Amino acid sequence: MIDRLKAIPVEKRPATVRLQGRILYLVDDADLIRRQLAGEDLHWPPPAPLRDDISTDEITPAYICYYYDERLGDFPYLGLRAGGSFPVTPGSVKAGGFVCSVAGKRRGKGSSREQSPYAELCAGIKLVIAESIERIYRENCQNLGMLTSTDFSLIGKVERGEEIPLSEFTKGEGEITRGIIEYGGLFQYNLARLQGKVQVPAVKTGKRPMTLGEKIIARHWVRDLARDQVGVPYVKPGDEGFVRTDIRFSHEYVTPMAAIFWEQYVGKDVKITDPGSVFFFRDHLTFLELAMTEERKAQGLLDVALELKRKQEEFAAEQGVKLYGELPRRMLGRMGLPSGSEAICHSKILEAHALPGQLIIGSDSHTPHAGAIGCVAFGVGTTAIFNSWLTKDVRITVPPSVLIRINGEKPPGVTAKDFMLQILRHPYVKEGHAIGKLVEYAGEAVEALPVDERATMTNMSAEVGAFTGIIRPDEKVVEYLVRERGMDPEEAWPLIEGLFSDEDAEWETIIELDASELEPMVALPGDPGNGIFISELGGPVKIDIAYAGSCTAGKKSDMDMYAAVFKDALEQGKRVHPDVKCYVQCGSQEVKRYCEEKGYLEIFEKVGAIFIEPSCGACINAGPGVSYDKNTVTISAINRNFPGRSGPGQLYLASPYTTAASAIAGYITAWEPAAVAAK
Repeated sequence: MIDRLKAIPVEKRPATVRLQGRILYLVDDADLIRRQLAGEDLHWPPPAPLRDDISTDEITPAYICYYYDERLGDFPYLGLRAGGSFPVTPGSVKAGGFVCSVAGKRRGKGSSREQSPYAELCAGIKLVIAESIERIYRENCQNLGMLTSTDFSLIGKVERGEEIPLSEFTKGEGEITRGIIEYGGLFQYNLARLQGKVQVPAVKTGKRPMTLGEKIIARHWVRDLARDQVGVPYVKPGDEGFVRTDIRFSHEYVTPMAAIFWEQYVGKDVKITDPGSVFFFRDHLTFLELAMTEERKAQGLLDVALELKRKQEEFAAEQGVKLYGELPRRMLGRMGLPSGSEAICHSKILEAHALPGQLIIGSDSHTPHAGAIGCVAFGVGTTAIFNSWLTKDVRITVPPSVLIRINGEKPPGVTAKDFMLQILRHPYVKEGHAIGKLVEYAGEAVEALPVDERATMTNMSAEVGAFTGIIRPDEKVVEYLVRERGMDPEEAWPLIEGLFSDEDAEWETIIELDASELEPMVALPGDPGNGIFISELGGPVKIDIAYAGSCTAGKKSDMDMYAAVFKDALEQGKRVHPDVKCYVQCGSQEVKRYCEEKGYLEIFEKVGAIFIEPSCGACINAGPGVSYDKNTVTISAINRNFPGRSGPGQLYLASPYTTAASAIAGYITAWEPAAVAAK
């Protein structure tokens, strides 16, 4: 295999680039966008504000990600909302001859889907300029060979068709990132590594106190890939290199595209490195046919989506990789209906595979879920997954660390989700300063949480924009490993030794919160950072759908919360409000078995909630619980509520307690147990 790769020609890009084409300004004015798509050129500065917070859900909505090849070029920005409408139509960006796309703050936030920059690239976009760019999206662009910049002065050079030194895009970058840009992508750079054309710089960081995350990164630092030398004593923010992974996983949105890259660039007959540490999941689109509109089915999109399933199954079988697939279809008369999946990827990785101190990568922005037990777990794009199958490592620039400390005792009814909604509206996070940082959650209130609730916090580090989120493993983690994995305590305790931040570790910022001051919260539609206390809503907000599930809220402790609210309602003679559709969806078959043992399934049925087998479902607009019109109001325990995330309706985020209580009341409300209310 190595000899084959050494024979592939690879050269650096020219020292200058000339981008000849039009500039598309993604502004908060639908008419201006339509006029640009129709042929009108705007000039810097545009006559309307640039759109901030353009998520990957807007660049390529979930249903567009059924495509995994050059066909994506017809669909960039199809979910972009400007001035309350969606001005971009299929094929319009590609037909417009645009070479550069310009936006505001936090471009590419949200899902790690590499389909987004790949769609832009296939539509002709070669340069993305924005005030700030999210880490995973930016790395995906670089890995694919797309240029990115936060320098708006480059716009004039593009307008005039001038040559731009490649150094404009590499300045300030570390040696590896610079090399990836110069070679035109990650695979080309790795070829250059294998061919001896580039050398990964050695880490020379001297003795220093380190944070928990830095310690784990140092343990996994690849000193020499060819000689299998791993581990350095110290790292510091800014150090750039490659780290050895313990676990690599991907789901059906990503595996097929990565498999195509593997077959094209490496070879269909070549086996991936260490397949036992690789896992595939069929979890995102299990219930798609129940959520997809008849119009989209008529467009053939269901058939396109099924291509993802088939390709992943074929590649898993060829490579000998463990695939957590979907359950056999159940029969209703003569019609076969989907029956769910074995598990959502994050749920199963934490339940069955992750161990304290490991380094884990996954094809999903919520990979930090496993940080609940002290792992450095982070999301990467398709190209990074594909390359990791070859090298078992992934590139990294050690990020600055941020400590979020929550002390005090939380009031009854306040959950880890409320902690996160409070964190997300904090100015440091809201203004984008946490982007790409290594966030550690600590303090009395965090230590008091069970592992499942800690996973809610690390999971939602994706919404913070963080590189990852992590919590120091303690006796509760040991108890979790003993109880959930059947580990011997003598085997579990050594796993957490040394996994703590040094007292004098360096933090870029320390955020202090008092749990006792918190109340149950909701995030208003549009962004997880729109959090307010429910008491500040100003009046009842009537709901149509209550969705209780997803990787964030489909764990055992979440099921405990739903069941507590519903049991309390039944004792008062109440059921789900007649105007509300309520869905409860667990994260894995293990969680379902737990619900069966606890009698929760019976409670859900009696109260009028619809129980759904494991799958990502409504969280990604692909299962029961989605909205179908803009007037539908949903209360949901999922992690994000970007425009179009779960359909066109108005989506409020809340805790499991609040989601269940609102389903009973018919409007958004916090849960007050009957025993408390009677006092």
